[in-house]
Amino acid sequence: MTVREDDIRRADGSHGIYGVVDKPDYALVIPADGDRVMLVEQFRYPLGLRRWEFPQGTAPDRAELDPHELAVRELREETGLAGNLHYLGLLDVAPGMSSQRGRVYLATDLTHGEPQRELEEQDMRSAWFTRVELERMIRDGEITDAQTIAAYGLLLLRNL
Repeated sequence: MTVREDDIRRADGSHGIYGVVDKPDYALVIPADGDRVMLVEQFRYPLGLRRWEFPQGTAPDRAELDPHELAVRELREETGLAGNLHYLGLLDVAPGMSSQRGRVYLATDLTHGEPQRELEEQDMRSAWFTRVELERMIRDGEITDAQTIAAYGLLLLRNL
């Protein structure tokens, strides 16, 4: 991650500074088995809280990694699952301050294996939830991760 300040010229000709956070693009995967989806829960340091969300992440050591391969890697790493991936869409995390973008995938026809979590993910846990439970968790504020909520919206828009 880098943080930079760019000198800019606005449409009216005035000068200013624009702060930008550059981070590698990420992949988010919705593991689905019938009416159930898998979420992972982990501690999110900036919030000081444990949060439920869909498996997602970056490959900062390999920022040029193909988004589909990144999705395969994140799914296996965080959940131990493998399956067929279907591209659902593109999300911009915070386009007013960050260049980071995310690709969303649906994973179906899943096979189970052992997670291969990174050091920061050692306390991560995963669980299956029905879509009814997921929607209740979003409504009740148990799930507040914007990427997870937006990804679920992409899934619903595709009637999947």
